[in-house]
Amino acid sequence: MKDFATIRNDFPILFQEVNDEPLVYLDNAATTQKPKQVLDVLRHYYETDNANVHRGVHTLAERATADYEKSREKVRAFINANETAEVLFTRGTTTGLNWLARSYGDAFIKAGDEIVISYMEHHSNIIPWQQLAQRSGAILRYLPLTAEGFIDLAEAKKIINEKTAIVSLAYVSNVLGVINPIKELATLAHSNDAIMIVDGAQATPHMQVDVQALDADFFAFSGHKMCGPTGIGVLYGKRSLLEQMEPVEFGGEMIDFVRLYESTWKELPWKFEAGTPNIAGAIALGGAIDYLNEIGMDNIHQYEQELVAYVLPKLHAIGGVTIYGPQDPEHHTGVIAFNLDGIHPHDVATALDMEGVAVRAGHHCAQPLMNYLDVSATARASFYFYNTKADADRLVQAIQATKEFFKDGAN
Repeated sequence: MKDFATIRNDFPILFQEVNDEPLVYLDNAATTQKPKQVLDVLRHYYETDNANVHRGVHTLAERATADYEKSREKVRAFINANETAEVLFTRGTTTGLNWLARSYGDAFIKAGDEIVISYMEHHSNIIPWQQLAQRSGAILRYLPLTAEGFIDLAEAKKIINEKTAIVSLAYVSNVLGVINPIKELATLAHSNDAIMIVDGAQATPHMQVDVQALDADFFAFSGHKMCGPTGIGVLYGKRSLLEQMEPVEFGGEMIDFVRLYESTWKELPWKFEAGTPNIAGAIALGGAIDYLNEIGMDNIHQYEQELVAYVLPKLHAIGGVTIYGPQDPEHHTGVIAFNLDGIHPHDVATALDMEGVAVRAGHHCAQPLMNYLDVSATARASFYFYNTKADADRLVQAIQATKEFFKDGAN
């Protein structure tokens, strides 16, 4: 296992100054940094194996194809899918969820069916279902939250009923820092003959994921949030469901035979992967999985919980700071959304940036949640395993300095 004390040495980007201050990168919920090991995989592919996959019989094409499909197997093992046929390469979580709304949704959802999501969902897990509801006449329903931001299970048992056709929920919130009880909700969905879709974008980089244990019917996530490159993601689906679905995109790669007026598709998983895929991205995602496995996902989760347990009480101790989601470290992930009384979140983020601390400010692609919380926006600090307690201290110090600056400026 890698040593967390030296692990940041694998990330060259962290060793720079921003506004004459050492960089503290705390925007990991938006995207994570890439270790040298993953950058080396990208470079090796382009320098030695650059060729299209599945089509050529020459040596470079065969090497590229072997590495591309080897990455699919790494993904399968990483999330414990039953077989590689259930692992589809996408552009990211957004693409996977849109594919489901267009393919599964258009084929099986009809007027009067109900699609259940929650108030904490990312726009990527709201808008595709809004659009499907508008096309089909289905009804979109929202699960309410408890005071601390958890899905209200008592209400969920009332809302998820015999009319429910789809339940689609985030495993981990990108704002509230909660982990949702997906297995319990999947059981509830299946007892009503509904399918369970999981947005795993904020979970897969930070904790062990087992799609079979969760009994998720579909599970989508992105490579760039787990030390991989941008533009690559995964949609897992149970074979029995994927076989019933039609592709959303058509062209090369995904075909079996093309005739003048009709065509047939390849077998899973290739029937969904039209055109030249993000070959380098898929191979580098495999490299990212190797890197994360070397550290150990349970070790990553435990380390991040230690960081949260360290920083959350310090943030609570700052007067005027409001933290959204669970207030105790035990139930809060490394995503911490907060506001500073009387200061707009954008001003907070700008002031922190002047101290070298990178956080995000805005609605975090979760405007319905912002409305639910009765705020226009929040600031958000999000930690990953290459962050340290020193980074946490810098965040606290920068917030305190920001508070003093605006207080003095108002006098």
